[in-house]
Amino acid sequence: METAARSTSSSCNGDNIIAWFDHVAANAALVQTQTLRRILQLNFGAEYLRKWLANIGDIEDIDPNALESLYSSLVPLANHSDLEPYIQRIADGDSSPLLTQQPIDKLSLSSGTTDGRQKFVPFTRHSSQTTLQIFRLAAAYRSRVYPIKEGGRILEFIYSSKQFKTKGGLTVGTATTHYFASEEFKIKQQKTKSFTCSPDEVISSGDYKQSTYCHLLLGLFFSGDVEFITSTFAYSIVQALTSFEELWKELCVDIRTGKLSSRITIPRTREAVLDIISPNPTLAMKIEALCKELEDEDWFGLIPKLWPNAKHVYSIMTGSMQPYLKKLRHYGGGDQLPLVSADYGSTESWIGVNVDPSSPPERVTFAVIPTFSYFEFIPLYNTLSKEYGATSAAADDFIEGEPVPLSQVQIGQRYEIVLTTFTGLYRYRLGDVVEVAGFHRNTPKLNFICRRKLILTVNIDKNTEKDLQLVVERGCQILSKARAELVDFTSHANVARQPGHYVIYWEIKGDVAEPVLRECCREMDAAFVDHGYIVSRRTNSIGPLELCILERGTFRKILDHFIGNGAALSQFKTPRCTSNEVLLKILNHGTIKRFHSTAYCN
Repeated sequence: METAARSTSSSCNGDNIIAWFDHVAANAALVQTQTLRRILQLNFGAEYLRKWLANIGDIEDIDPNALESLYSSLVPLANHSDLEPYIQRIADGDSSPLLTQQPIDKLSLSSGTTDGRQKFVPFTRHSSQTTLQIFRLAAAYRSRVYPIKEGGRILEFIYSSKQFKTKGGLTVGTATTHYFASEEFKIKQQKTKSFTCSPDEVISSGDYKQSTYCHLLLGLFFSGDVEFITSTFAYSIVQALTSFEELWKELCVDIRTGKLSSRITIPRTREAVLDIISPNPTLAMKIEALCKELEDEDWFGLIPKLWPNAKHVYSIMTGSMQPYLKKLRHYGGGDQLPLVSADYGSTESWIGVNVDPSSPPERVTFAVIPTFSYFEFIPLYNTLSKEYGATSAAADDFIEGEPVPLSQVQIGQRYEIVLTTFTGLYRYRLGDVVEVAGFHRNTPKLNFICRRKLILTVNIDKNTEKDLQLVVERGCQILSKARAELVDFTSHANVARQPGHYVIYWEIKGDVAEPVLRECCREMDAAFVDHGYIVSRRTNSIGPLELCILERGTFRKILDHFIGNGAALSQFKTPRCTSNEVLLKILNHGTIKRFHSTAYCN
């Protein structure tokens, strides 16, 4: 009876939060006006806002119908560089209201993989509250499609990063690290305590390799109870399961004996794990037998075989995570285990929730949550066809329209997102390009297209991360025919010598003959559809594409470099293009073969 009561209560809570979201989505235009008014009320005295809004009087006296247009006419669009001087003053200890009137004692550290350097972003209580809220909302939608058994567990590959203090005494870490340390996360853990495989001492160990080992060990120890597997990014799950291929024998020893490997050296982590596990020879024998079978099958279906009651895999799978879907499906046994894309957000703000968890990650859309931030959208039109993206994903080949509020977006149109947040970002250009795929009630459902920032350019060529992904997929079609697998990739626009050219770095699994790799190189060079690139290659203004094959483990060294600089594995994204000298040194040192394209040769 008690279990049934808890299950009913959980279901009611899920229905309640979905009903709340349906209500705010149905009234999205009004809610957005109220959200903007609330942000301005809370932060009106901040120095940045006073600079632009000093002459408008009391916010309460402004006609609600005129508030949005007045705000957009007075406050300019901003990039991170416009707000950086204020954020630096906050980091240096200036406690006056610069961006918000709310206290800021934490700064989030972006991953730094988009533009090559990590950025500080204000983090407040509101950041944790919205994270908890979207967690509950997303869980409610997922439970309608994939009901979770009461008393089951979640295998979560989540990690805190190292934190440090700024000159002014503010705590700096990733947004996920701040959330894992927040009261909101503790509330979530308490209310779903029976679902969690790993205790806080594993999540916050500070050593991602030791945390991964313990996540795997505890996930196996509770293997029959695991209802689904999750991490912030798909990369983290792939990384953990790749590590499992090397660690499974050692993990089985720990399960058999109830002891813990000597590789776990952090006392509080060892103690916490040893308090949970106990000898289980029967389970160890079962896992050993399964792993011997899986080795012979190249680990196909690893997840459903080791965690037979897992209903789905849940993680961010869009954008730079898409290249990992093939490997994730391999571990999931193809169609045996659904992949569910997690929700849409950034270090700056959460944006939208996946209201249709049954959609495959390649077609997922996100319904904007109109209470989280005030959203504007810059229309983007392709300069040639007036329809953005008709010939290329190049995100600088467009004409910008005037920003429009959420209530005026149109289905099929592509936009760049602009945020005004409770944490002190005003008309902040996020750099994400999205397409409006439809509406949930009256709030738009967005399809993430790409980051607007160009990552490959030598002269008149313009290629984004999406362009590069499509090109690499063409090369991988040839690679897969040779029964090899792409582990990871990145790129570099080499302009050190003229003519400049693109370099694509591949780490691959499997033996591939050189003629096949030459064909991959040529195919990728010919696959770029950007007009500027094609013209430049034909006139030799851009040199032949170079394909560099890396020794195994090179991308693990790149991961270690980012972790050493304060990133968390939960937040790590392989940089798809880099000009960072340290990373280029790692890549070039790890290069074991080089090929140059013969495409465009007469």
